[in-house]
Formats: sequence, C-alpha cells, structure tokens
Amino acid sequence: MYSKAYIDYLAHFHGLRDYFECHEILEEHWKEDPRGSRKLHWVGLIQIAVGLYHHRRGNFTGAKRMIANAIRISNSESEELDKLAINIDQLSKNLSNELQLINTHSPYQGFDIPLTSSALQTACEERCRELECTYGSKSDLSNIELIHRHTRRDRSDVIEERKQQFEIKQQKRNG
Repeated sequence: MYSKAYIDYLAHFHGLRDYFECHEILEEHWKEDPRGSRKLHWVGLIQIAVGLYHHRRGNFTGAKRMIANAIRISNSESEELDKLAINIDQLSKNLSNELQLINTHSPYQGFDIPLTSSALQTACEERCRELECTYGSKSDLSNIELIHRHTRRDRSDVIEERKQQFEIKQQKRNG
C-alpha cells in the first residue's frame, strides 16, 4: 500500500532523525516519475526534511524558506498527503510551530509527522528495527556526522552528472 521509499523516509525521519537521508530517499523516489508528472506532495515532504536539517544546523534563512514552501505545498496537496496517512491538521500546526521557532531563531527542538495509520506506523517501527534505531527517538544534537551530513559525503556522482548536463546544454546552445 505504501512505497518502500516512503516507509524508509519515515523510518529515517522518526528513528534516526537523519533528515539529509530523508531528502535523498524521497528525491530518488520523486525522480522515478518522468518530468511533468512528478508529484508535488513528495517535494513538500522533502522540504520538511531539508528545512529541519537547516534548522538543526542553525541556518535559519534556509530553514525558513524550506518550511514556508512545505507549508504552501502541504496546504495545496492535503488530499495526497491524507492518502499517505498524514494527519493534515496536526501537520499544519507542527509546521506553523516550526516556522515560529525559526523566525525567533530558537534552537531546533524536534519534529514529528503525525500519522493516522497504525499499520503504517507498525511498518515504520519494523523498518527502524532493521536500521537498529527506535521509532520516535529524539535527535542527538551532539552527532556532528548527522548534523553536518552534506559536508561529509561523497558527491562525485552528483558533480559528474551536473557536469554532463552542463555540457549537453552548451552543445545545444552552440549547435
């Protein structure tokens, strides 16, 4: 009923609190659809994770932009998010509270995506056990690897793809 990517996203979100990995997981899932048919609700969930990643790192400008976008998308995509067993009213409250924390430059405090399906939560809890973490655990703010994940990973494949895309665009302009 729910995609593996979505369950993985929720397990990393609520178990490991690895928001960077949440972004990676759902971005790959989102890209499985061809351009022009990609689902906006996935972008909203990605932006929640990215916004929290920025907030936890103290990047209030990036956090504000992502959470504001996530609010806009969750409002317009509430029907699709409801199909993903997300409590839309509670998500809206959580996002508003998060934005208030960001606007006042308050420290990151944690965030949950409220689910309405016990079966989905059970699937996420099982995935967390496989990942050797606990669903609903709180973030470890002393874990530098987790907090600064984007600076500590190998991005050679991303850089190579961007280079190839740039070369293709240059060839189209020149040719």
